Amino acid sequence: MLRRPLIHALLAALAALPLALVVGLTAPSPALPASAAPVRVMPLGDSITGSPGCWRAALWNRLQSTGHTDVDFVGTLGPQGCGQPYDGDNEGHGGYLVTNVANQNLLPGWLAATRPDIVLMHFGTNDAWSDIPPATILAAYGRLVEQMRASNPAMRVLVAKIIPMAPPTCPACGQRVVALNDAIDGWAAATGTPASPVVVVDQWTGFSTATDTYDGVHPNATGDQKMADRWYPALAAALGGVTPTPTASPTPTPTGPSIGCTASYRVVNQWQGGFQGEVTVRNSGATPVSGWTVRFVFADGQRISQSWNAQLAQSGAEVTARNTAWNGALAPGAQATFGFLGSTAGSTNVGAVSCTAT
Repeated sequence: MLRRPLIHALLAALAALPLALVVGLTAPSPALPASAAPVRVMPLGDSITGSPGCWRAALWNRLQSTGHTDVDFVGTLGPQGCGQPYDGDNEGHGGYLVTNVANQNLLPGWLAATRPDIVLMHFGTNDAWSDIPPATILAAYGRLVEQMRASNPAMRVLVAKIIPMAPPTCPACGQRVVALNDAIDGWAAATGTPASPVVVVDQWTGFSTATDTYDGVHPNATGDQKMADRWYPALAAALGGVTPTPTASPTPTPTGPSIGCTASYRVVNQWQGGFQGEVTVRNSGATPVSGWTVRFVFADGQRISQSWNAQLAQSGAEVTARNTAWNGALAPGAQATFGFLGSTAGSTNVGAVSCTAT
């Protein structure tokens, strides 16, 4: 029989042992560190983004197939059918103007509900259709970026030069888009910061309203794929923490690109069944150009019968005009004009008029 002092000594020794030795295997294991949260990406815009905006489906599936599986598309709007499974949450509000979204203070509520890390913004088509000046649209862009940074100081913003449009009821819309897009580089360079970069994604170049839309405005399947292909490199870089070099220096918004041209169309004369059209090409850049190519789409079945001062070809509704040997070289601000005769059973309107300089 153990004496009482010895029992007290044994109990004291057991009390001094570490708890883990007393409870043995019944002790809980240390908690594993939580896995990194997915990167939250908000597609923001109008019907081109959300109705149904199937470029989002193509983009999301490309991200998945290239190892970017830690991406969560977010938005207060749900997906629409695009023929493939994808994360369809978005903030693409059909018919909305970016100026109204800014003026009515709609974005903060969407941001609070979704907490994005990256925003993909293709916005301004309805504003251009409504003939709102580029400076007013860019001011709305700026206000939205301020609200994004209030939600997340490290917000990464990918803003599109919007796709061209050629709605039959708005022959001037094409040139309005050109004017807006020409100003975006300078705005982005002045707005981006090291902590919250603003990166321009050119969705306009190489996009055809004739072959890449179903109505002159909204992308078809080909257009959706083109848009996804343009978004992907910039978004992949943002997901990897890489900030592409801004496309312009942080100076006030320029009046045009360093090399480029604009084209404007007018009807010189019209008679029953026919008309005379004229296009003026202007070097809108800061350096001379050696050649130019103008493209536009007839809105009402017009056919060209004769042309001058350009090498002109028509395929269906789409017209391509290239400079001749004597009028391709243009100094900054200089202009060249070409004309044509055409037949029509209706209007003399054309869709978007684009110009590419070399």
